Amino acid sequence: MSQPSALPATDLNRRSFMTGTVSAVAAVPLLGSPAKAETAGRSDTGPREPAVTSLRINKQPYELSLDPRTSLLDALRDHAGLTGTKKGCDHGQCGACTVLVDGKRVLSCLSFAVMNGGKEVTTIEGLSSTDGVLHPMQQAFVDHDAFQCGYCTPGQIMSAIGCVNEGHAGSEDDIREFMSGNICRCAAYPNIVAAIIQARDETKGA
Repeated sequence: MSQPSALPATDLNRRSFMTGTVSAVAAVPLLGSPAKAETAGRSDTGPREPAVTSLRINKQPYELSLDPRTSLLDALRDHAGLTGTKKGCDHGQCGACTVLVDGKRVLSCLSFAVMNGGKEVTTIEGLSSTDGVLHPMQQAFVDHDAFQCGYCTPGQIMSAIGCVNEGHAGSEDDIREFMSGNICRCAAYPNIVAAIIQARDETKGA
């Protein structure tokens, strides 16, 4: 019985094919064209040209020269010198940076300063009267010892005022639900609820 005839000899075999393919792939640039490579090299991560931003904070006008990407939180702390508003997670998850904008609760770390031009921004520094009398909510937090380390307290107080003015402080369960975005690592939650209940009638519209 005759043996099958051998395949005709060629210059192409599996080893040379694989070697050539790998070499060809390695030779291909990671970016398709010099233009794309040049664009990638010019990644726009540096500071932009500052823009003058007009803000009204605690009933006082501020003219701040800011990078347009500056958060309201950083504008308050680093440019207006109002460090009562705290930077916690800087991702909108803890509530420490809560301020009031036109009377509504805002997480200042998630809001650009330039978005708030012409609006009334209220921080913890703007609550007490000029003669030093505390806002009813501030006084209630003192009366009920509704803080321990105190880091979250400015955001808790601002959020509590917003909660009352939004009509969400009718019961303890409502308060817990609508204050749940403000985290207290010291777990002073029962005292915070008691403080809000004490101050809610005086706080409405204040």
